Amino acid sequence: MTESNKSRVVFALLAGSLRPVFNIFLKKQWQGAENLPRDPGFIVCPNHVTEIDPVVVGHFLYNQGRSPHFLAKASLFKVPVLGPALSATNQVPVERITTGAAGSLDAARAALAAGRTLVIYPEGTLTRDPDLWPMKGRTGAARLALQTGAPVVPIAHWGAQDAFPRYAKFPKLFPRKRVRLVVGKPVDLSEFAGLPVSKAVLDAATERIMSDLTDMVSKLRGAQPPTERWNPVAKGQRQVGRSFENRTGGSGAETPPTEPEAGQ
Repeated sequence: MTESNKSRVVFALLAGSLRPVFNIFLKKQWQGAENLPRDPGFIVCPNHVTEIDPVVVGHFLYNQGRSPHFLAKASLFKVPVLGPALSATNQVPVERITTGAAGSLDAARAALAAGRTLVIYPEGTLTRDPDLWPMKGRTGAARLALQTGAPVVPIAHWGAQDAFPRYAKFPKLFPRKRVRLVVGKPVDLSEFAGLPVSKAVLDAATERIMSDLTDMVSKLRGAQPPTERWNPVAKGQRQVGRSFENRTGGSGAETPPTEPEAGQ
């Protein structure tokens, strides 16, 4: 399905406003655009290191003729100016409570069925890894891929965090920073095709996505990732929000909040 006239107009206005700013403050180096599927309706899974990542990934996809549709926190749709823009461009609201997760996945499936490019951050939020490596993934992207047959395309990028460090209050615009972005080939999930979508299958498929993504980030950074993927739950960290350091309930038990498996 093509974008509506309203959606195309709003995308064009946003691109016209944001791309010049992006080009002034960030040098871009893009590779692998040929790996984007020609057929519509696929899932993009990028790594997530800073709040401006959606601008980086969205800029790239829009320049390739693919209007990006992100899974975004439902609360953002209530923000003045931003909320109407998200709605007008058919972004997908995600409820961060368990009772709303099913509806979020339904909306994501509908977006794929409509032939849209759906961007899902498989980590579900900004990485909690101290060195910004991809952390343990959530299973929403794998679930959607196995249920719909949509390809999963990993996108690795590095450098945006130099301009806007994770959860920083102010950007660091000078000197001009360089952002590198690489598109990988669709993740091979063929061994899971036709299997019951069990927790074991979802975990294995998710790890396959995260492994491909981590390998790409490793090549971009020219460094080796840790041997064990960072797991915020095991570390007693909150999975959402700026204040994610170790939190415990009154009994001393870890109490991370729930959020949907569709990702952020």
